[in-house]
Amino acid sequence: MNNNSNKQQTNIKKKSNWGVLIGASFLMATSAIGPGFLTQTAVFTETFKANLGFIILLTVIVDFVAQLNIWRVIGVSGLRAQDIANKTLPGLGIFLAVLICIGGFAFNIGNIAGAALGLNVLFGLNTQIGAVISAVVAIIIFSSKEAGKAMDTFAKVLGVLMLILIGYVAFKTQPPVGEMITRTFVPTGFAFLPFITLVGGTVGGYITFAGGHRLIDAGITGKEHLGEITKSSVLAITIASLMRILLFAAVLGVVVNIAKPLGTINPAAEAFRLGAGNFGYMLFGVVLWAAALTSVVGSAYTSVSFLKTLAPIFEKHTSKFIIGFIVISTFIFLTIGKPVKLLVVAGSLNGLILPIALGIILIASTKKNIVGDYKHSKWLMYLGYIVVILAVIAGYQSLGGIVALFK
Repeated sequence: MNNNSNKQQTNIKKKSNWGVLIGASFLMATSAIGPGFLTQTAVFTETFKANLGFIILLTVIVDFVAQLNIWRVIGVSGLRAQDIANKTLPGLGIFLAVLICIGGFAFNIGNIAGAALGLNVLFGLNTQIGAVISAVVAIIIFSSKEAGKAMDTFAKVLGVLMLILIGYVAFKTQPPVGEMITRTFVPTGFAFLPFITLVGGTVGGYITFAGGHRLIDAGITGKEHLGEITKSSVLAITIASLMRILLFAAVLGVVVNIAKPLGTINPAAEAFRLGAGNFGYMLFGVVLWAAALTSVVGSAYTSVSFLKTLAPIFEKHTSKFIIGFIVISTFIFLTIGKPVKLLVVAGSLNGLILPIALGIILIASTKKNIVGDYKHSKWLMYLGYIVVILAVIAGYQSLGGIVALFK
């Protein structure tokens, strides 16, 4: 009887773990899939057409390398990124936490704006009313006694919904699949700008830490969980990459078959409208709202998670601080609108965070006081350093935004 009881408890624990692991994957993926993700993919598809497939392929490879390095070290050590940074060099964790929070806060204002625009498309609501409604939905999630489970479920449901809707539009626009596959491996041209932009939009700033910190909060850490952590990490990038590919296919079908300009105001919305009519435009409203709101949740949760171990009050009142984060972001949007300068500065910070954070993680992967007797994969570490170099170049490029802004 005891053996059967132990087996049942083990099976229940495994099922519970997998629920959290999948939730963490969707949290990271949906954090990446925000208004910027939709716009960037549409703009670059119109510019580079099928050749964007090759850039997306490179982006996916870099995303996997960065994500696997970060999640494995965080997971094995059981330490959040800021604590790993402080153990690597005292004070470095505070610097990293400040960077993450400033970037996450600024982007959250843009995410609130995106959610408001989504409701405007769907119901014609004033954007200020749409912003308040969206903020209230996000606040309800973190007001729950089971906030972690509520967040996991929210991310999974809306993540699957976005995949289905974008997949439908991709089917309707009938993209040139043969050319897409060919140019993915044999491009006729390449540009560095979309590459660094797409990488930053998937694993830059707070995004890559969203799921890793969720696993720590759920207690899924240590070498014994390394296999589960790795699978969750791979699933997260797979979901985000699948969304990017489907969106690329949907927009490419419009660009090639309809051959009308998408414009500069809202190219992703125009692609949905041209590809699937007014119904497609309404679908875009759903996708935009879902993408923006899941990014609001991911940004608020992850930003506050970087403050947890810096002061006991953040650990004690986590949900309250997350709600406060959302309320202040919404208030700024309501009073100022869409603060372009703040978003540009945040974008530049995002470009700088990945090389700093990944570099710290790679150094930490060799320190026994952080990872114990865990032996981090050498090839993964070497590939990680290549990504750091690429990310440094990306960060340097992104600084141009600040220079141009204040000229």
